[in-house]
Amino acid sequence: MDSRPAPLPRATPWRSLPCPRAELRLDLVLSGGQTFRWSETNPGYWTGVLAGRVWTLTQSEEHLWYTLHEEEKEEDRREEDILSEPPLKKGRRHQQLDTSRAGLSGHSGREQIRGVDGLEPSQILRDYFQLHISLAALYQGWSYTDAHFRNVAVKFPGVRVLRQDPVECLFSFICTSNNHLSRITNMIQHLCQAFGRRLCQLDTKTYHAFPSLQAMAGADAEARLRELGFGYRARFVSESARAVLKTLGGAAGLQHLRTVPYEQARHALCTLPGVGAKVADCVCLMALDKAEAVPVDTHIWQVAKRYYGQELGMGARSVTERVHREIGNFFRSLWGPYAGWAQAVLFCADLRKYESPDSDAKSQCAKLTKGSPSILT
Repeated sequence: MDSRPAPLPRATPWRSLPCPRAELRLDLVLSGGQTFRWSETNPGYWTGVLAGRVWTLTQSEEHLWYTLHEEEKEEDRREEDILSEPPLKKGRRHQQLDTSRAGLSGHSGREQIRGVDGLEPSQILRDYFQLHISLAALYQGWSYTDAHFRNVAVKFPGVRVLRQDPVECLFSFICTSNNHLSRITNMIQHLCQAFGRRLCQLDTKTYHAFPSLQAMAGADAEARLRELGFGYRARFVSESARAVLKTLGGAAGLQHLRTVPYEQARHALCTLPGVGAKVADCVCLMALDKAEAVPVDTHIWQVAKRYYGQELGMGARSVTERVHREIGNFFRSLWGPYAGWAQAVLFCADLRKYESPDSDAKSQCAKLTKGSPSILT
């Protein structure tokens, strides 16, 4: 049975970037606890919000394919001809002919649709997935020094760390405290629906931009979030939004933390309500260019004890600041300056616990959601 989706309304033509599957596995990266804005809308097709636009992504063995969906308010924009299906579904020979004829290749021709800050879509994706970093080289180095990683890497290729917007990353991870994946995803969807700009509707799902700091810092924000089921996290979201605006210089101030040393950025984040060592390290790693940051939760602590020595975190009953720093330092000494990337691979493997990396992605997501009572706690 053909599972290809019908043509999507108001979408740009499909384009591609050279990107081998060994360098990026969408199914592992977009549903592995780094981000909560993507969903598998059709088998192998992922739709979500990035840089204020709604995207659909899919991939072949050698290319990452993408299309963007227009905002509803742009009624007067000329409809563009779109492909009825991504070229990757056709044979290799036809794929080359189609992309050449239609000018759809992401590395040739000028793209007409630009995102925020004037960046072209291909630039946004390269930055988001950090495609300038060779994952194969990192895997090779970690496998050489770490026998456990070598065993995991065979089943989990293509796990990269995303480079997310600092505001979205920070407030998403504030919502992860004592929470599980499906509920985190629903909470962030409600947050965006309540405070973010509506972008478009695809089928029955409405997509919104991530809220601004000003919107989350509003006088009624905490009460509205409590009504949406955020519980005690409602206060953390609203108070942290106000604190970022008042003490860190707003969104620009968070962006500036990309330029300061890791410990300085981590300390600044830990001054915010609801932000502890784990959340701070997640934001440092996934939004602030601190590849040495190693987020330590109960999953990683158990992995550390099971495979790297029972003495790690000895005497502690939970992930304290001491345990976090001790395990982080251990992995930094083992894996080097990109230790946080190696941790992301082990975290993904520990969450999923399925035997075949080629299993149906929807089944994998179900296992991840049901098999993990809490995520990043």
